[in-house]
Amino acid sequence: MYKIVLIRHGESVWNKENKFTGWSDVDLSERGNDEALKAGEELKNAGFAFDLAYTSVLKRAIKTLLNILDVMELLWIPVIKSWKLNERHYGALQGLNKSEMAVKYGEDQVKIWRRSYSVSPIALNENDKRYPGKELKYSNLFKNEIPLVESLKNTVERVVPFWEGEIVPQIKANKKIIVVAHGNSLRALIKYLDSIDENAVVNLNIPTARPLVYKLDKNLKPIKNYYLGDSSAVKKAMEKVESQGKIKK
Repeated sequence: MYKIVLIRHGESVWNKENKFTGWSDVDLSERGNDEALKAGEELKNAGFAFDLAYTSVLKRAIKTLLNILDVMELLWIPVIKSWKLNERHYGALQGLNKSEMAVKYGEDQVKIWRRSYSVSPIALNENDKRYPGKELKYSNLFKNEIPLVESLKNTVERVVPFWEGEIVPQIKANKKIIVVAHGNSLRALIKYLDSIDENAVVNLNIPTARPLVYKLDKNLKPIKNYYLGDSSAVKKAMEKVESQGKIKK
């Protein structure tokens, strides 16, 4: 049996402001920083240790991981950063307030943009200041690898090959692994691991900085999964994520 820990980054500044974030490289909020430290404590107290860590190239995930490893006294372990673990690219929605978009377009439409499998929002164009191709961190990518917008389906198409090609061999080599990524890159991976239907994945919400433990059999198929910590607090955190696309009353 194998075990792996998946964690969404702590609350970001734009999470706090209820904005679509995507590939925009925003920092952790003060609360998000504290959430990451608490996640490290939970993992340490539960007896976890890691040999190898994976994260995206976005600072909110990197800083969450470093906070966790610091608390666990594991800053020395190798950390592999990949854009393939980045959040889903929200195109022209990036930087816009989710509740304001719900007022303008309706809650149902915003839910489709946020949670559906194959529907993408409006794309950026390459002249937009938010276009990732303008950033040094993506200078080694081919143009066709840099998205103007993504659906969850597109995110699955980059996350799953990275899982199979990069992470799975390390798990099979008995490395103890932690992955710190984003709400939608983790939704993509969880959809794949748990064979979640395209319609059912709409209701999958990943709370910030809550360690999600997967136990896998010898074929890397899930045996069970569970969040560390109080179950009622986890449920409340999921409901908070779900409510982000609703009109504020």
